[in-house]
Amino acid sequence: EIMTTTEQEILDPVDLCGEDGRSLNPSAKGWSRRILHRTNLAGTWGRTKRWDYWAIQAEHIIVAITVADIDYVGLVTLDWIEPESHRSGGRSVTIPFGSGIELPDEPATGRLDFDSRNLGVSIVYSDDATELLAHWKEKHGSSGSLSATVASPDGHESLNVVIPWSSTQFQFTSKHQARPAIGSMTAEGHTREIGGSAGEAWGILDIGRGRWPYQTTWNWGGGSGHSQSGQLIGLQVGGKWTDGTGFTENGVFVDGRLVKIGEDLKWEYNWNDPLAPWVVRSVDGTLDVTLAPVHDRHANLNLGVLKNEVHQVFGRWSGCVPDGVGGSLSISNILGFAEEARSRW
Repeated sequence: EIMTTTEQEILDPVDLCGEDGRSLNPSAKGWSRRILHRTNLAGTWGRTKRWDYWAIQAEHIIVAITVADIDYVGLVTLDWIEPESHRSGGRSVTIPFGSGIELPDEPATGRLDFDSRNLGVSIVYSDDATELLAHWKEKHGSSGSLSATVASPDGHESLNVVIPWSSTQFQFTSKHQARPAIGSMTAEGHTREIGGSAGEAWGILDIGRGRWPYQTTWNWGGGSGHSQSGQLIGLQVGGKWTDGTGFTENGVFVDGRLVKIGEDLKWEYNWNDPLAPWVVRSVDGTLDVTLAPVHDRHANLNLGVLKNEVHQVFGRWSGCVPDGVGGSLSISNILGFAEEARSRW
C-alpha cells in the first residue's frame, strides 16, 4: 500500500472524550477503518449533536432517513426522490429537546425506534446488515412504507475520523459508502423495488457525534459503483468544515478497502447553479472526479435558533480515483451525490 495520509490511524477502541465527557480525549484524534470510538459525550448542553443518516441511492429512486438529536430539538425525517421525474415526498417530525430520541455511545449498534402519528422509523443494526423500516403519511394524506436491508459485507471498511477544532469543539464522523441495498418502497400508491433485479442500489451511512461551533458550512459527497476495470468503488469526500484541522473525511474504498486521503481537496461548483457540474480533485490529480447532477434537493429549514440550507445534488460521477498502490482507477457514470450545507445550530 502507498500511504496517502500522515494522519494517525487508530487501531484499538478509544473514548472520544475524557472522563468528564466534555473535552476531547487527545488519544481519540485520528482515523480508523471501522468504528472504534465510543462517543461518551456528557454535559455542555446545547452544543452536542448526534445523528444517524441513512440513504439508499438507486437510478430511479433515492430514499433517506435521518434520526438526529441536537439537544434543543430532535429531527426525524424520511425523504424520497425520483430523480428523473423530480417527484419527491416523505415526512419530517421535530421533537422539542429531542425527547425520546436515544442515539447510543456505541455507534451503529442496537436499534433506533421512533414512532409518531405521521412517521415511524426503525433502524436495526447487526454485524452483517442494517435493516431500515419506515411508515409515514404524506402531507396530502396518502400512506408510504419502506422496507430495506443494507448489507455490511465481510471486510468492507468505513471511514471514521475525529475532526478536532479545539479541545471542546470536535466531531466524530463515520462514513460508509458502496454498501449493497435491497428492498422496496411504496408511496403515492406505487411500489418501487430497490436493488436486486431492479438494478444496483447502494446504502450510504453518515454517523455524527460531537460538539459543533454555532455556525458551520460543509461539503460532502459520495459515490458507489464499479470502476472501468471492474473493482467496486466507494467515493467519500468532504470539505470546508475540516479545512485546516489536520484531518479529513476523504478517502476511496476499493473492493471494500479504504484508501485514506489526508489532504484537503479542491471543490469547484456554483451554489447559485447547483445543476452545473461539481468537480472535486486532489493537488496531485490522482483524484479528479466530476458529478453531473440530474436533481437538486434544495432544503431550507428555519426554526429561529436552528437554520440549515442545503443544496444536495444527485447524479453520476466520472473521472479517476487513487487505487491505493500508486496508480489510479477510471470511473464512468457511477451513482452519487454532492452537497453544500450552511448551518446555524
